[in-house]
Amino acid sequence: MSLPSRAQLVQAALREFGIEREILVFDEPHTTAKSAAAALGIEVGAIANSLVFQMAGAPLLIMTSGGHRVDTDALAAQLSEGPITRANPKQVREATGQVIGGVAPLGHPVPIRTIVDVALRDYEEIAAAAGAAETMFMLTYAELLTVTGGEEREVGA
Repeated sequence: MSLPSRAQLVQAALREFGIEREILVFDEPHTTAKSAAAALGIEVGAIANSLVFQMAGAPLLIMTSGGHRVDTDALAAQLSEGPITRANPKQVREATGQVIGGVAPLGHPVPIRTIVDVALRDYEEIAAAAGAAETMFMLTYAELLTVTGGEEREVGA
């Protein structure tokens, strides 16, 4: 199966960081952490969900464990930069160049401020979408921090 163009951009971005990872392409989209975890045979918590929000008029990418829900009020209080609201599909596409369900932690038109859920560090390897809903790749927590320039935070429960 050929690699979708958005996943090719993600793979190229990974290589820019010196990270060689196989992009996995599935026969069908996996748009939930539960579905992705089942397809990979891993725990739901090891799925690094890429959720796009808006804060202070700019996109905010939150990489959260598939076992968590983001507490936007608590995170907004931590960051002290105003309320955090969920981005709509158009805002997600504009910020990332990718669609909801396939948003990767990198490969965006311009870097996006990123918050990384500290719960993800509990896993030796984690899985993230690779730019399309039918693609994923594995990486370590340290690599996730590197490729996103992310800020480590507790994001929810």
